[in-house]
Amino acid sequence: MTSETPERESMEIDVVIVGAGPAGLSAAIRLKQLAADKGADLHVVVVEKGSEVGAHILSGAVLDPSGLDQLLPGWREMASPIDTPVTSESFKVLGPSGSASLPVFAMPGMVKNHGCYIVSMGNVCRWLAEKAEELGVEIYPGMAASQLLYREDGSVRGVVVGEMGIGQDGEKKDSYEPGMELVGKYVLIAEGVRGSLAKQLIEKFNLADESDPQKYGIGLKELWEIKPEKSRPGHVQHTFGWPLKDDTGGGSFCYHYNDNTIALGFVVHLNYKNPYLYPYGEFQKFKTHPEIAELLEGGKRLAYGSRAITEGGYQSVPKLSFPGGALIGCAAGFVNVPRIKGNHNAMLTGMMAADAVFEAVAEGREGDELTGYQERYDVSPVKAELFKARNAKPLWTKFGTRLGGIGFSGLDLWTNSIAPGFSFFGTLHHDKTDAAATEPASKHKPIDYPRPDGETTFDRLTNVAFSATNHEEDQPAHLKLKDPSIPIGVNLPEFAEPAQRYCPAGVYEVVTEAGGGEPKFQINAQNCVHCKTCDIKDPSQNIVWVTPEGGGGPNYPNM
Repeated sequence: MTSETPERESMEIDVVIVGAGPAGLSAAIRLKQLAADKGADLHVVVVEKGSEVGAHILSGAVLDPSGLDQLLPGWREMASPIDTPVTSESFKVLGPSGSASLPVFAMPGMVKNHGCYIVSMGNVCRWLAEKAEELGVEIYPGMAASQLLYREDGSVRGVVVGEMGIGQDGEKKDSYEPGMELVGKYVLIAEGVRGSLAKQLIEKFNLADESDPQKYGIGLKELWEIKPEKSRPGHVQHTFGWPLKDDTGGGSFCYHYNDNTIALGFVVHLNYKNPYLYPYGEFQKFKTHPEIAELLEGGKRLAYGSRAITEGGYQSVPKLSFPGGALIGCAAGFVNVPRIKGNHNAMLTGMMAADAVFEAVAEGREGDELTGYQERYDVSPVKAELFKARNAKPLWTKFGTRLGGIGFSGLDLWTNSIAPGFSFFGTLHHDKTDAAATEPASKHKPIDYPRPDGETTFDRLTNVAFSATNHEEDQPAHLKLKDPSIPIGVNLPEFAEPAQRYCPAGVYEVVTEAGGGEPKFQINAQNCVHCKTCDIKDPSQNIVWVTPEGGGGPNYPNM
């Protein structure tokens, strides 16, 4: 592979934002609002690796409008894709053939959805991008930020974007484009969960040294059109229990839009122990439950996707600023797990960082530590909300997600709601990474999953086609192995190579040639939906997810 450093054009701007999700777009809008208020000229650029804004956005989603209320106070009078208010909700415990409803009135207020909206966050981000551009923000989709740039003093000064045309062999093709250096006074990282640049920054600047290990889940989602008589616009349903066993965290969601479509999804917490567990298989099995199968009967699957979710909460939030920039949104991890919500916190942290950046630029600073962002977060409603919910995930880990864990976490949420900050449990901690939670295959038995029927349940590769995923095939694989011998030499004998199962897109296979021979580890990078599960769950931490060429990956519609 060529090691030459290419000559690139450089563009100097005020603020570079990596990622056009709710955090990045909120930061951009806020910066331009502040500039307009002060009569200042501020150059803000947002780069997005997806082919368009929203192409890589996947979320449930029930949106708490508190972030939007601060960002665009008059949004309810605007034409927007936020048009399905929550009108009813249910919580159920599933068994193999039936369910038991939990009384909504008895739920802690924090987890109720009154006042929220059922949305496609992809469409919300497309709309926010329009609002940002109206204010003068420059947004460049299809431009992957693949490399960090540093000043001589070690502070972050920018990113390399748009490098394209390197072949599988690592050599430059005739179509090679060296990309551009975007150099800013400050760089905001809004890549979302387990971002490749955020991961480098957290390690380089020791941002996670004072926090617990980050925890994750994998969220799998299908968009369905159902029969009109089964549609319940504004209804929200969450379940836990079957088909997951008590020691495996997770559950389902079903959100009814106002156009006979539903968002149906399943979350598996990635701290599961059994390497034979197959999250995608659990999702498909869930759909065979009589209540879910009846809902889907006569319907049509429209789209599929998957994305990792940050679940560590309060204890796992790293230090937020570094010399030259900051982590915002899910790049740092502000999801409130029992609420199953994080988009509002992503927006709020984007605005907090924008306030700190504008303050710094107005003072003539650049490249230093944005301590004002951390200070704002420390007294923010985001931190206060996460603190109230801090013990839910550790209690589920300790007691499971049937009635034991749910009961204890419910009690804890109630006491924290009545007396903010008080808990019978104090503050519990996450003691290990999700990769380290994986146990040897010898301690577990393989799990039998039903074959897909092609009507309600589907195989992975068929479903990946409904994510519209595509990558330029002649490029270096963006899924790197630190040591190519580990998948077969270590992970296969010790863990039955779980990459074959935890990946929701069939990227990883253990193949044996016809007639026998030694097994080989095969990576089908073309299938990757950018969920980042492999980077998180590989028990040997041998897989590194790096950014492929811009425009590659899923192209989610209405997700």
